[in-house]
Amino acid sequence: MSAPVVANADVASALAEAEAQFEAANPKSLAQFQDAAAAMPGGNTRTVLYYRPFPLTIVRGEGCRLWDLDGHEYLDFLGEYTAGLYGHSNPVIRAAIDRALDQGVVLGGQTTAEAGLAEAVVARFPAIERVRFTNSGTEANLMAISAARAHTGRGKVMVMDGGYHGGILYFAPGGSPLNAPFPYLTGRYNDVDGCRALIREHADELACVILEPLQGAGGCIEAEPEFLEMLRAETERAGALLIFDEVMTSRLSAGGLQKITGVHPDLTSLGKYIGGGMSFGAFGGRAGIIDRFDPRREDAWPHAGTFNNNVLTMNAGLAGLTEIYTPEVAEAFNARGDRLRDDLNQLARNHDVAVQFTGRGSMIGCHFRRGRIRDIDDAMAGRNELRPLLHMDLLAQGIYPASRGMFALTLAHDEATFEALLAAMNEFLDSRRSLLGD
Repeated sequence: MSAPVVANADVASALAEAEAQFEAANPKSLAQFQDAAAAMPGGNTRTVLYYRPFPLTIVRGEGCRLWDLDGHEYLDFLGEYTAGLYGHSNPVIRAAIDRALDQGVVLGGQTTAEAGLAEAVVARFPAIERVRFTNSGTEANLMAISAARAHTGRGKVMVMDGGYHGGILYFAPGGSPLNAPFPYLTGRYNDVDGCRALIREHADELACVILEPLQGAGGCIEAEPEFLEMLRAETERAGALLIFDEVMTSRLSAGGLQKITGVHPDLTSLGKYIGGGMSFGAFGGRAGIIDRFDPRREDAWPHAGTFNNNVLTMNAGLAGLTEIYTPEVAEAFNARGDRLRDDLNQLARNHDVAVQFTGRGSMIGCHFRRGRIRDIDDAMAGRNELRPLLHMDLLAQGIYPASRGMFALTLAHDEATFEALLAAMNEFLDSRRSLLGD
């Protein structure tokens, strides 16, 4: 798809024209969306994939490429919100799934693959001595929080404004009426003094502090070392547990951000790519906590889940973590992501516009503002009305990102695909220059 010539009178007019061109170019996706809305509210079953005027219907993926119902081809820079690390139909993953299918799918018993995947996870993440599997990152975080409350005998859960820990643990501005009904305290990300005071004020009631060491949905905003070190010290002082949600960030090194920062939480939640592209979640941590799930104990905590050890996820995850995403590959891959983000920021500087790219390694967020971005308030202070326009313009050029301006890289990307993203972004910065601000 080639980029259209569009008007730049104002953002609203430019977006309306871009959406009209999108609709004209995708009649089959529009028809599919309208049909789907008869059975599903909004035509989908996953809110984050909706965008105006309607989402594309994707019919096929291969490597880092996608094809929609109207026959358009895209370079996939959404990366299934970090779960698609291995790209589409990776042959090693596919072979592992085929072997598993040959032996049966719903076995109703323990398997060697689950033990192998557990051993691989424990070996990779320094703060995980024992691990339990779930079916999603949301479920993993619910189990981690519940374990912290049971372990401490306390009720309150401290979260960060702008945090996201799953469909019922949503702390973007305004929150969600569907959140799990825990008693929450809300801190400000990277606010050392404020969060220290909040922990100390509620120390006797606080079960845990949960955060992403880099906020993904909040805009790829990295936690500052002093902030994480304070949280580690203050939770220990209060007798509360520190939980790192590394569902997304576990990909950012051979052992997640906990390995890079050297700050080791009591509990860690995992998900996304570690299941090899299948549904997956996990929570783990100190043996003294997680061993309470040992059913041989008289005081064991229960943890059920029909598909916790489903054979497709266990085998795909084991192959991915041991045969593909080795520690050496993880380090080289994220170094490539750092270079790409540097190149994107250089483009913005060359155009002298109020645009910047945050993140670390293979996770990149786009923000329409200058100045340091340390929390969700900083991110929301940007010209976020430009994000839908960026999304439409990139789709028109055959680039498939998250509609919120996030890019998650896959192992299937090469330098040519990076150059394609840079060229598309350069076109956006050039053609929309009058709307971007100085």
